[in-house]
Amino acid sequence: MGEWQKKANDEIYSDVEIGARLSEELPRWDLENGCIQRRYRTTGWKATLMVVNTVAHLAEAAFHHPEIVASYSLAVVKLSTHSAKGVTAKDFELANKIEEVIMWRPGLDQESVLEGAPEEPGLQYLKYDD
Repeated sequence: MGEWQKKANDEIYSDVEIGARLSEELPRWDLENGCIQRRYRTTGWKATLMVVNTVAHLAEAAFHHPEIVASYSLAVVKLSTHSAKGVTAKDFELANKIEEVIMWRPGLDQESVLEGAPEEPGLQYLKYDD
């Protein structure tokens, strides 16, 4: 465990704990206005909708609902636990799952038979962070 401690499902993390946990687990996520959030850059509207639909599916399956802002080449995901009025373990768990699924890239896994989309600009839909 890092500077942050495990908390009960609805126990709110302090800003310092959130910062430490984001730094350790989700370095591309930020704390802003009482939410943890991530900006996903895409190659256009259809790609943004794929990101939004993926996040929506994961959130609905978890019964934990984010705020999602969608524009032509950007999807912003904001998480907080409304019933607790702050950021809780639920937000971190869903953020980790979203990050795992959205940033998954076939072909990078040595054991996968999936190749992933070719590196041609017209065939990529997400602007990966590397």
